Amino acid sequence: MQIRKLLKKKFIVLFATTFSGISFGNFAEATVLNNSYKEVIDHVWQIVYRDFLDSSGKFQRSNWIKLRKEFLSRKYSDSNEAYDAIRDMLSNLDDSYTRFLEPKEFNQMRIDTSGELTGVGIQIVKDKESDDLIIISPIEDTPAFNAGIKARDKILSIDDISTKGMNIEDAVKLIRGQRGTKVKLEILRGSKSFFKVLSREKIEIKSVSSKVNRTKNDLLIGYVRIKQFNANASKETRDAINDLETKKVAGYVLDLRSNPGGLLESSIDISRHFINTGVIVSTLSKDGLKVTKRGNGQALTNKPLVVLVNEGSASASEIVSGAIKDNKRGKLVGKTTFGKGLVQSMRTLVDGSGLTVTVAKYLTPSGTDINKSGIVPDIEVKMNTTPILQREIGTRKDKQYRAGENELINIIKKENQLSQFNPATKNLSALQKINKENKVFSLY
Repeated sequence: MQIRKLLKKKFIVLFATTFSGISFGNFAEATVLNNSYKEVIDHVWQIVYRDFLDSSGKFQRSNWIKLRKEFLSRKYSDSNEAYDAIRDMLSNLDDSYTRFLEPKEFNQMRIDTSGELTGVGIQIVKDKESDDLIIISPIEDTPAFNAGIKARDKILSIDDISTKGMNIEDAVKLIRGQRGTKVKLEILRGSKSFFKVLSREKIEIKSVSSKVNRTKNDLLIGYVRIKQFNANASKETRDAINDLETKKVAGYVLDLRSNPGGLLESSIDISRHFINTGVIVSTLSKDGLKVTKRGNGQALTNKPLVVLVNEGSASASEIVSGAIKDNKRGKLVGKTTFGKGLVQSMRTLVDGSGLTVTVAKYLTPSGTDINKSGIVPDIEVKMNTTPILQREIGTRKDKQYRAGENELINIIKKENQLSQFNPATKNLSALQKINKENKVFSLY
């Protein structure tokens, strides 16, 4: 069968490694499908049965088996009916990240992870409890970002069409469109609702930007901002660090604010740029298969590090943040992160459509499951009350950056003082200086 051939292929992966070698059992042999539409439905069913990780504890295999019989007993006259049936079937899973994508949507998602996309620049999720469409984060320097859209904003309507009961796929269809056209979003932030009219654009994403900042006391700080963990992010980060090392920076501020995530392997590679040894992340599949990723002994720098995070730092951003915090490699500054601790794999279906399915959860090096709770920064700092300009992000006018830079200066000072103290020579004056300064640190 065509489906069996496809299941043996190497899958295109989003957010996850693929867990192979898990047997389907005899149920895969049982049904002879009446048409190609049922073949797509069964393909989705098989993937969920085999690989889906249930984070809610509500998934029952017996019920899922009954659903297969129910949906394959129906007749489908066209692909639209079959696709609606797939979405209906998936709605029985209490998981907003496991979702079906029609061929065009699936192709667009693959393009998105390759480094460019078309739209307004937001990533959304469906909250199963409230039934709200929630923005994970706007992507920097896109129409949504420039219009002031924020992480955790709720979309109430799209072009005056209510989103109540609307699934993600239908929302995406309404938001995306021809380049240069406009879309009107009704946004709920807290208790206040308002409208934003955004122009659709083709957006080429350069995932990493960097520069050298000079502090008031003439220290050189390497500033690296990662906007998204796409296929190019690791190489771009490597190039940025190597360039900053030649400029003799004293430490780094890594900015992951409003970064909605991306590819798991990208987050692991970028963590290894800063972490030489130690656990980076562990993934746990539904069958209890635990895969642990560690530093590979090839870190690009060991200089002091501060990471900026906020409510829009999600998924892959939280993997990097958690690895740096738990390994005591650096300090986190900003606000508690989004809290997406689930891993999705992107699967190609028999007709060119696709499925993103939750296949694992991830744990930080300390074994913490951060799903829905997020990562609490070491130093909590709110963003500016008055919005700052795009060019002011990562400067002293940026309140969170300013706090991060101050903390980095303190770390650099402390490390320099420790290097001056030599126990073999009983350099007591250096030790006294360290003790004196430490009193100041504790008050900061």
